Amino acid sequence: MSSSSMTVKGQVTIPVALRERLGLRPGDKLRFEEEGGRILLTPLDSRVESVFGLVKARKSASLEDMDAAIAAARGRRARR
Repeated sequence: MSSSSMTVKGQVTIPVALRERLGLRPGDKLRFEEEGGRILLTPLDSRVESVFGLVKARKSASLEDMDAAIAAARGRRARR
């Protein structure tokens, strides 16, 4: 069992053993919930890989189509 103190700003340090076990890294998002007088702290999966495949394309595009779209966007941006 680990413990930590809360600062006057309400900040708490998560002990290194827990951070390592849960794979927490600086910048990770966490959810706080109160349940029966306890605080539950849950890591939120905010990595790009966690949402891969959620958006479905309406039509497919070839590599040539994508290269052409990128070139057109660069051209529009250069004219600004």
